[in-house]
Amino acid sequence: MTQASSPLSVAKLRHDVAQFSYLQRLGALGTEFTPIVKRYRQIADQLAASKISRREQLTLAEQIQIGAVYNRTVYLRPTPRVEQPFSGTWQGAEVEQAYQAQAPGIVVIDDFLSAEALEGLRRFCLESTIWSSLRYSHGRLGALYHNGFNCPLLRQIAHALRRTLPQLIGERHRLTQMWAYKYPPLLPGDDIHADFAAINVNFWLTPDDANLDPESGGMVIYDVEAPPDWDFTSYNRRPDLIRRYLGSVQASARYIPYRQNRAIIFNSDLFHGTAACRFRDDYESRRINVTMLYGHRRNDAFRRPPPAPERTADATEPYAAWRSAALRRSRR
Repeated sequence: MTQASSPLSVAKLRHDVAQFSYLQRLGALGTEFTPIVKRYRQIADQLAASKISRREQLTLAEQIQIGAVYNRTVYLRPTPRVEQPFSGTWQGAEVEQAYQAQAPGIVVIDDFLSAEALEGLRRFCLESTIWSSLRYSHGRLGALYHNGFNCPLLRQIAHALRRTLPQLIGERHRLTQMWAYKYPPLLPGDDIHADFAAINVNFWLTPDDANLDPESGGMVIYDVEAPPDWDFTSYNRRPDLIRRYLGSVQASARYIPYRQNRAIIFNSDLFHGTAACRFRDDYESRRINVTMLYGHRRNDAFRRPPPAPERTADATEPYAAWRSAALRRSRR
């Protein structure tokens, strides 16, 4: 078992209760986890009753009770390469042509992975106890490349994309990061941000019938890139600054609906965010997305000059309109 970071989170505890129980039903974990599941539930209920969603450290008692297991990789599903990672219904040359033909660089691919690759990767995410990144809001959990989100199938897909898109990714842009997020049943929508790469490949694994509101659960991408002189904190972790900037340049948003096995390949400099989500409340129905980042934003061949601001610095209309609509959908 490998050690991961260990802030105590109600969302993490309750996710793991569901995951451990799921793995017990599959026979991947034994009855020795039954008392662990019980203790996880007790700690989560105690924290929730005290209106604590997260604590930075386990107490000494909690270390004794669950420290040997909490936020550690206790099971990693074997997930080998497959004969064909992609479905064969799309062509790399057509994707590259569409991406390069018109700014700002967004291509949507349906039926992205082969059936075998999709099932293998989804099972890897459902079964592997790798969800150790807990810093995100609303109970969203992350799994990162260097902390368990890594298997032969993932590496095969990542390398196959470089070969299939030689002009867009190819040898020029190596894989710089890879992660997955697993979401709670309800999410009001994530704050907008840009990423540190040149090319972003984002795809969804959870079946469509888990999505209780087909009009929500997808992604919003703006037609404006992060200014080249902004640092990582500014374009990735300052939603207040980003909203003001988007308003000042009259940014427009494109909404891409959620579909299982839909991939979005886009200019990673573009500001984007997850729309509000309302998925079925059971373990296998949690929304899961995978992100693969290639290259560095400073080497992006398709970057455009930043637009000149046309409004006051506190204008936020483009973001506010989408956010308001997303929240209304999430409450249905």
